[in-house]
Amino acid sequence: MSVLSGKKVLLGVSGGIAAYKTAALVRLLIKAGAHVQVVMTPASKDFVTPLTLATLSKNPVYSNFYDQENDEAQWNNHVELGLWADLMLVAPATANTLSKMANGNCDNLLIACYLSAKCPVYFAPAMDLDMYKHPTTLSSLELLQQFGNKMIPAESGELASGLSGEGRMAEPENILDFIERDLIAKLLLRGKKIMITAGPTYEAIDPVRFIGNHSSGKMGFEIAKCAAQNGAEVILISGPTHLQIDNSLIQLIRLQTAEEMFEACHQYFSECDVAIAAAAVADYRPKSAKSQKIKKQESDIVLELEKTKDILASLGSLKKDQFLIGFALETENEIENAQNKIRKKNLDLIVLNSLNDSGAGFGGDTNKVTFIDKDFNSESMTLKSKEDVAADIINKVIIHYA
Repeated sequence: MSVLSGKKVLLGVSGGIAAYKTAALVRLLIKAGAHVQVVMTPASKDFVTPLTLATLSKNPVYSNFYDQENDEAQWNNHVELGLWADLMLVAPATANTLSKMANGNCDNLLIACYLSAKCPVYFAPAMDLDMYKHPTTLSSLELLQQFGNKMIPAESGELASGLSGEGRMAEPENILDFIERDLIAKLLLRGKKIMITAGPTYEAIDPVRFIGNHSSGKMGFEIAKCAAQNGAEVILISGPTHLQIDNSLIQLIRLQTAEEMFEACHQYFSECDVAIAAAAVADYRPKSAKSQKIKKQESDIVLELEKTKDILASLGSLKKDQFLIGFALETENEIENAQNKIRKKNLDLIVLNSLNDSGAGFGGDTNKVTFIDKDFNSESMTLKSKEDVAADIINKVIIHYA
């Protein structure tokens, strides 16, 4: 699988003859699993049509600040586009566009997106050899790299002028290879294997009823995605949830009960470097599940429960060099209960949720957590999206291995 899988790529196309190669470039990005949004300069449309790139990218192509064909003059938000991207690629980057990027001359949508981008920016110069060697171009190239942008070097060969030399835009395959190699070098968890549990468990009462909880699995799935984005190989063990995940670095194991989760965790724990227990596992289950649906009766019925196996405590007792992270959802004495859990279950870190905090807990898209390590150092976080909380958790793993 390509490291570009799932990445949001903003492709900026400027007006040089090499723009015709962007059709192949978009196809390669899509084939690698990237989500591609194309922004074109007005001049680039003389070399490749927006319709071609829109068809290949499966997204509308933008080239103006507003939709001129729309009577309501719909605004194309350059800030939104710049912030959407995981990376921006300007290819071809002509001498004119390079100069505008270097000097902040913002007279088109592509440059506005570039100036708004908070992500890594790659650019692939393309121009004739004399333009490529001109001091102003060399100055632009140097300045852009000083800004932290990554240059994909131009290649040598036949140019549009008929001359032969340096200045050809790198071939689409080579652009993709350059970006992939650069991204791989930045993956801080490459070579690590992480086991993550997610979601609820369902403990059968009869064929149609169960004991469960309100966990959606969102927190565990976000942690898995973030871990994979940082290069880790992930084993995601999930109870019942509607959530899906599409990343070949993530092996998704679906199951129903606490006993099944216990068995799966013990099957994979020994081969993992990190285990993150984000699942809301049932503490009790019916002592005996009925084989037939229980009929409604006039009198009350008594449901006898028994304890389930404590997955996290069991993993803690088996722990060797693994970095073990648990979760605690509390309603009272939160810090004290979380610290007790660290001791009893031999954890390295616990992620504490309190149902007393608005926006935290099951089902929603946000969470508010406190990190407590094995030495009882505490760090309280603000209310964040579960995606951002997942990034905070994975950053703790990265720091551990730094």
